[in-house]
Amino acid sequence: MLPFSRFARYFLEVAQSGSLRKAAQGLHVSASAIDRQILLAERELETELFERLPSGLKLTAAGELLLHDLRRWRKEYSRTLERFDELQGMRRGHVSVAVIDALSEGLVASTVAQVGLAYPQLSFDVRVVENQRVADLVAASEVDFGLLLDPTEHGGLEVRALVEVPLGVVVPPGHPLAAHGDVTFGSILDYRQLVPAAPLIVHERTRVLYTSHQAEGIERVSCNSIRMMRSLIREGAGVGVLSLLDVASDVASGALAFVPLRGRRVRPLTLALCVARRRQLSRAAQTVMQQVITAMEQLGVATIAGAVNASARTRSS
Repeated sequence: MLPFSRFARYFLEVAQSGSLRKAAQGLHVSASAIDRQILLAERELETELFERLPSGLKLTAAGELLLHDLRRWRKEYSRTLERFDELQGMRRGHVSVAVIDALSEGLVASTVAQVGLAYPQLSFDVRVVENQRVADLVAASEVDFGLLLDPTEHGGLEVRALVEVPLGVVVPPGHPLAAHGDVTFGSILDYRQLVPAAPLIVHERTRVLYTSHQAEGIERVSCNSIRMMRSLIREGAGVGVLSLLDVASDVASGALAFVPLRGRRVRPLTLALCVARRRQLSRAAQTVMQQVITAMEQLGVATIAGAVNASARTRSS
């Protein structure tokens, strides 16, 4: 929270949305109240902060300067709170994390829950965003750390932990493929394919496999949502190649089976925990980050064991 003024919150929201109406919806106040605060500030500063256009509000040069300073003040205030946290120990604190959608269930949620129980005075901000957006938020120090797949070279990022996430064919329990310990890509092509589409990270991995097997024209359904693909597979619409991370919760519950792919062209994804370069994390953020790293290290073993157990249940039924 910014301690400076009501105007600062209103100004930042309008600058981001470019609209009084959208800002009012986001802040749950009336558009007229926001407009009054901005007009009052413009009178006191003796300069216009926004251009009033038919399409919305656009920052003036003065508005751009104020936006830059407010964002800088917000970051500095966040750092001040982190220093307060160090003085207070773990009795208080705030931790912000950005994660990809595939992590909206599982290790991050369980870690936040466990740390929250141990330290009830901690507060959390968990943002679920696209893969590239995670990198951007971390590099800009908008969050303490982030979890993303296949991080590319980024001058603002420092990788603190890496774990390889295998690819496999995902099928309903009871499917003939579920009885196998692992399979080749070619052996799954007799079944209707559910193909991950861009911008999903796993799309590039599967595109290479389909191309190498000259299977681009095979009967299939393409989908750009992991959640929808999981649903389609559960309903028996086909089989799909996904990462273990994408289906870990369904595998653990027995709703889906994951059979690892083997082959020269099968490359795992890389799950990375990143922080901003030279970012000094609070004790609270360090504690949560270490818990997440421990969960990452156990991820492959735990979820693969779950997949094997699911296959064993299928074979025995």
